[in-house]
This record gives sequence, structure tokens and C-alpha cells, in this order.
Amino acid sequence: MNDLKDKVAYITGGSKGIGYGIAKILIDNGMRVAITSRSLEAAKKAAASLSSDPSRVLALQSEVSTLASETKAVKEVTDHFGKLDVLVANAGVGHFASIESLSEAQWHEMIDTNLTGVFNSVKACIEPLKQSKGYIITIASLAGTNFFATASGYNASKFGLVGFTQAIMLDLRQYGIKVSTIMPGSVATHFNDHTPSEADAWKIQPEDIGQMVADLLHMNPRTLPSKIEVRPSSPGK
Repeated sequence: MNDLKDKVAYITGGSKGIGYGIAKILIDNGMRVAITSRSLEAAKKAAASLSSDPSRVLALQSEVSTLASETKAVKEVTDHFGKLDVLVANAGVGHFASIESLSEAQWHEMIDTNLTGVFNSVKACIEPLKQSKGYIITIASLAGTNFFATASGYNASKFGLVGFTQAIMLDLRQYGIKVSTIMPGSVATHFNDHTPSEADAWKIQPEDIGQMVADLLHMNPRTLPSKIEVRPSSPGK
């Protein structure tokens, strides 16, 4: 996929944070993107700030935890752009508490969004990606291999996501579909109700992950970096 001009990417959770940073870099590389949010208003606001050209970006409302919602969103993408080349499964949530205080609702929201949500996005995209011999990129986390206290639910969802992505890489390469997972450490986003500030300058920035996605798409088709860990080069003190 060396020439990205007019390729089409579907990015879940693209209205802010890592998803927004990825969308920005892909548009800068000549791609057309569809971004989703649980809120259509938020998606439309993000789309307007990404590009003044409505033919380059499509705003959609979707709930990744529901297969029917993702199937509808992907159909809107292919109806609008005529094809789909890339899925970036980025939507995610995190709740951090001891297992004693982690609620059943918080557990289910993380599993339903971070793991089942990616399953739903992938299932919805398989057929158009077979046609384009496209690319699936999941946004996991270093929490997908490194466990820590207060993260039982988050670790479970991200450990599962890493395993899921590696397995579907083996399932789908027979169709010419490439699959990678990116596992970031600390990123300057609004994740977990954080408000980015100058104090986050040491962290990975959303557009850094966007550049990594673009680099993967530019990779020679014979080569597949299937799992990428990425950390801040100089951690904050």
C-alpha cells in the first residue's frame, strides 16, 4: 500500500485522542477517513476540524460493542467512499480500581469495548478488506503484556486484544489482509478523564501513533510488523 492517496480508512473512536491523531496524519498523507464516536455531534465536530473538504472525512455514530452498529457504520463507509482499505480499531475505555471495588458494570464496559468491540469492528470489515487486500490495525496497550495493580479489567481486555489480533493475523493473511497491533505506553490523551497539558510533553503524542500507522501502511507488502511496542523515549519523573 505504498501510495496512500485516496485510500480509505475507518477509524473507531476517532473524535479525539489517538484516533483523532491517526486520522489527521492519514488525511495529511492523502487518505480519506471515516471516524466514529458514540456521539454523532462529537464526530462531526472532529471531522470539521480535520478537513474543510467533506469529501475527505466522514463522521459517523457507532457503538462498537454492538455488531449491528458496526456493520451499519461500515456499510455507510463503503456506500460513501466506494471501498475500504484500512480498519483502525482504536475505541477503548479504562477503569482502574482494585478488584474489590471494580464494579460489574465497569468490567463489562471494558471487555465489551476494548475486546468485543474490536471483534465487532473486524467482523464488519472483513468482506470489503478482502476485496481491497487491506490492513487491520488494532490499538492495544503495553497493558496487554504488563500487568499492574488496579488494572485487572483493563489488563484482561488488552491481554485479550493482543492475543485476538495475533490470531486473526494468521486467519486473514490468506486473503492478503495484513494485521498489526500497536501497543503504546503513556500517551497524551483524554483517556481516563485526563486533560492533556504541557506537563504531558514527555509522553507519546497522538500524532506519533498516527505516523506509526502511516509507516505501517507504507511498509513493503512482503513485510509485516505484527506487534509493535512503543514507549516514551524519556519517561516523566
